[in-house]
Amino acid sequence: MKTLLSTLCLGLALACAAPADAGPALERIQSSGRIVLAHRESSVPFSYLLPDGRPVGYAMDLCLKLAEAVRKKLKMNTLNPQFLLVTPANRIQTVVDGKADMECGSTTNNAERREKVAFTVPHYITGARYLVKADSGITDLAQFEGRTLVSTKGTTPLTSITQANAERALHIRIVEAPDHAKAMEMLAAGQADGFVMDDVLLYGLVAARPDAAKYRVVGKFLTIEPLAIVLPKNDPELKTIVDDEMKRLIASHEAQALYERWFMKPIPPKNTALNLPMNYLLKDFWKYPSDQVPY
Repeated sequence: MKTLLSTLCLGLALACAAPADAGPALERIQSSGRIVLAHRESSVPFSYLLPDGRPVGYAMDLCLKLAEAVRKKLKMNTLNPQFLLVTPANRIQTVVDGKADMECGSTTNNAERREKVAFTVPHYITGARYLVKADSGITDLAQFEGRTLVSTKGTTPLTSITQANAERALHIRIVEAPDHAKAMEMLAAGQADGFVMDDVLLYGLVAARPDAAKYRVVGKFLTIEPLAIVLPKNDPELKTIVDDEMKRLIASHEAQALYERWFMKPIPPKNTALNLPMNYLLKDFWKYPSDQVPY
C-alpha cells in the first residue's frame, strides 16, 4: 500500500511539473530523466567523434546548453544527456521517430525538411562549394564537365549538384558516399575529381589531415545553407524553450564565444585552427535571430 501511494504521488508530481501543452518529446524527457542528442561522426567542427569515441563540436556545445535550459524549465534536479550517432541519411527520420530529442550537427533548414521536423535559430549559414586537389587546375563548376564529383548521401548539396548537372548538361558523373569521411577518402584516392559539400565542412575535413596543403576549396556558392539544430515537429513547447534559449545565447554573446572556440582556435584532435571568422550572412542574421529562413 505504501509503495502504491508513493507511486501515485510521484505520478502526480510529474504531471504537475510538466507544461500543460507538453508534447511527446517533453513528456519523454520528463518521465525518463534523460534527453537524447543525436550527433554526427565527421561533421567538423559542428559534431564529430574524437578517437576515444566522445562526440564534440560547436553544435554539440550549443545542444548541451539547450538541454540545460530544458532541465530548468521542467524544474528537474538532473537531466542526463545521452548521445546517439546518426548519418546524413537517417538523421531526420531519427527525430521523426522519437529516437532523438534534438539533432546536433550541420543540417540545413529547408522547406522539404520542415514538412517532417522543426528547426531552431540557425547556428551557421554556409554554402556548398567544391574541394579539389590543389594541383588539379579546377576552379569552378564548369570544369567538372565529364568528370566525377562525390557528395554525401542525404544532403542538400547532393540534391543541388544533381539538379545543376541536369540543367547545364555538364555530364558530370555524380557518386554518393555514405558520410563525409568516405567522400574525403574517395577524393584522396583519386576515385573522384571533387567533393561538393558545405564549404565549412570541407575546411574542417582538410584541417584534420596531415596533407592539408594538397587540397583547396574552390568555386562560387552552389547553395545557401542555414544550418540549425533539428527538433520534433509536434512539440511546440520544446521548440519555444529551445528558441528562447538560442536567442538568449546570441544576445548574451555566449553563442559568439562558442563560435570563436570552434572556428578560430585550435580544436581536437589535431589541435589545428580552422581560422574561419564569422561571415556576414550569420552576423546579419543574428542581429534579429529567428527560426524563419527564406529557403
